Parts: sequence; structure tokens; C-alpha cells
Amino acid sequence: MLRLVLPKGSLERATMQLFEDADLAVNRASDVAYRATVEDPRIDEVRILRPQEIPVYVADGLFDLGITGRDCIEERGSEVVSLGKLAYSKATGNPARIVLAVGVDSPASTLAELAKSVADRPGRLRVSTEYPELTRRALDAHGIDAEIALSYGATEAKVPDIADAVVDMTETGSALRAAGLKVIETLLVSHTELIANPKAADDPDKRHAMEQILTLLQGTLEARGKVLVKLNVSAENLDAVLGVLPSMRSPTISELSGGGAYALETVVAKSGINTLIPALRDQGASDILELPLSKIVH
Repeated sequence: MLRLVLPKGSLERATMQLFEDADLAVNRASDVAYRATVEDPRIDEVRILRPQEIPVYVADGLFDLGITGRDCIEERGSEVVSLGKLAYSKATGNPARIVLAVGVDSPASTLAELAKSVADRPGRLRVSTEYPELTRRALDAHGIDAEIALSYGATEAKVPDIADAVVDMTETGSALRAAGLKVIETLLVSHTELIANPKAADDPDKRHAMEQILTLLQGTLEARGKVLVKLNVSAENLDAVLGVLPSMRSPTISELSGGGAYALETVVAKSGINTLIPALRDQGASDILELPLSKIVH
């Protein structure tokens, strides 16, 4: 039913892991193959292409559904339908930022200050970036006449000899700081998104299939880093156990047969489980189970 295109490159490994965790494993002949399959009746075809191209191909109707970043959508100006955000990126669950950075010795600390300094000096501002259209729009909005050069990588290494400033993607800013740069403006916060061709999204059957796939992907991401905890506790220790039991929502409490004791279950962060379980035991909980979670769908 659906023709799906997934990103190759920096998002590739994280995307493949997400689909596998969502029980939508992507099968291909090798790690460099561009064609793949997913054993799911909702997905007929899978292609793996550069994320910068995906918005264009989805907008043109070559694919019904795709995953790419908001940065690529904005850079290409493609008319697509965003079905929802997917909280993952290359290395973390945080969104990436498209930022403008200059040398740490630059007196400018904001884009407005940079615009003022450029106006008082001869020559155009030299900017290196993989996002020429995003950059041009941001600089035009501040009245900066710039010479924008397309970068093919290692953008942060081009200040000060090749460029006065760079516009680059970062998750943590560590590569920019290591190159002796400072961020003075965030031009765009870029989430990974599931996007659709507008015509395909208007088809009721295809839209239903798209939303089901989105549910599986978002549910998988929601479950990451969380576990289900089940336990029993006597009535006299119930309040003490509830006092140390964190949860995403109020825990489910069921009275056990015979009365005088309760069964509890709740979802908690995996990161604190080794502190939580002994604390629950200290407060009188028994039969404590820690169970992995694959998906959480609210």
C-alpha cells in the first residue's frame, strides 16, 4: 500500500534500530543497499536515500511516506504533510539545532550584533554552510549582505581562513566548541519527522495505514528508557511504598484476594531502577518484578 523512504547517512543507524524495535524490521541485502523490504502488509516498498532529498521526492509523489529532519524540509521548501515528530536524532533523543557560529574571539554574541559589525566594515560576510537557503533567509531578515558558500562537510573547520561564520547542525555543540567556535544564534530547532505526500495523506486507507505506523514508532520511542514495575504490598505498608514509588501516572492498585494486601504496577525510568527496587523492599514491598517495555501508547 505505502511506498516508504528512509534516511541514509547520519540518521540511518538510529532509524533502522527504531524500525526493528517497533517490529517493523527493515530487511536489505547489505548495509549499502538502497532498496529494502519490511514484512508488513501496510508497506509495499522501501527505499533508503539521503535525507536532504526525501522531502522533494515525497512532495513529488515518488513516495507516500518518509522520514527526514525539519531542517531538510525547510531547506528544500517542500510541500509535504507532517504526520508527527519522532523523538530521536543521530546520537540522542534530543532535537538537533541549526545554528550560526563564529570564532570565539568575535565580539558579536547575537545575530543582531553580527549584522551591526558587518555594516561597519568593508567586504561581505563569508558564510560556509550545508544550508544555503536557510542561511540566506536568516541573514536577509537582518539585512546582512553575505557571500554564502555551500559546504560539503567539516563546516566547522572553515573559520577563520575560509569563512567568517558557519551555519551548521549540532546536537550538543561539542564539535563547534572543539573547533574554537561559539554559537550566537539558533536558526531552527530540527526534529525528525514522519512526512507524507499530500495526495497520499488525503486517501483514507493510506492515511489510516500511515497513522498506524506513526503509532508504532512513537510508542516505541516512548517506551525507551522505561520499565514496568509490579509488586505486592500489605495494606499497612501501602502508603510507605507509594511514597517512594515514582510513576509516569498514578500507579494501578488492585486489592488482592482475601483482603489486607494490594498489587501495584507502574512505569518508571530505567535509570533509577537499582535505587528504587531496594527502597521498595525496605518499605515492605514483596514479589517485585521489573519487566521490559516495547511500546507505550497513550
